[in-house]
Amino acid sequence: MFGFDLIHIGIMVVGMALSLAASGYVKYKFNKGKAVQLRSGMTGAEIARAILRQNDVADVEVHEHQGFLSDHYNPGAKTLNLSPDVYHGRSAAAAGVAAHEVGHALQHAQGAMSMWARTILVYPAHFGSMLAPWLIIIGLFMSEGGKLLPNTWQHTLALVGVFGFGIALACSVFIVMNEFDASARAKTALATMGVTRPGEEDDTVKGVLTAAGLTYVAAAIVALMELLYWAWRAGLIGGQRRD
Repeated sequence: MFGFDLIHIGIMVVGMALSLAASGYVKYKFNKGKAVQLRSGMTGAEIARAILRQNDVADVEVHEHQGFLSDHYNPGAKTLNLSPDVYHGRSAAAAGVAAHEVGHALQHAQGAMSMWARTILVYPAHFGSMLAPWLIIIGLFMSEGGKLLPNTWQHTLALVGVFGFGIALACSVFIVMNEFDASARAKTALATMGVTRPGEEDDTVKGVLTAAGLTYVAAAIVALMELLYWAWRAGLIGGQRRD
């Protein structure tokens, strides 16, 4: 009961493979996109500031942040932190990443539902996913013969554990929605302002942003597999399980 069975080991292996594949694909698309130089000649930092001005967002600062693809928007400090390759880069890849992060700043300024849902759920999801397996295991261990009977505290404990995984899955889904929405805002802003041009530049931006979005899709798939696995262990799907 306290060990990992082959199914859970398989889930972990699949999750690791998906994560590594998605991360590798992002790096590949970004490095390939660095070779496509913008005819506008703008750097990522200049693009970010231009989009912010275009959308009347005056309280967000753009900073350089060390690390490869460490770009992120900090809603608490209202800072846009761009990695050196993006901050100084004049490529289509740098434009896409910079505009994507500005997309998050626009979400924050405009009160996008997906950003607020992500912010509200991220900490409960983190702690819920850590505690949930132990709640389910304790419920199974303390139940008679490893069988969870309805209307018992052991069954309730397992339900709380599965609910914790449900929160984690919901958070992952909102993150996916949030990331793709930011990418859509980025592509619209770049095209509207004429920063990127139709053809190779636009295609490179789309490729980089799609690759980045797939990393969050992979995380959501793993969260779904974890939820289904522990719901099965708790006997909530597929019948009662004895272990």
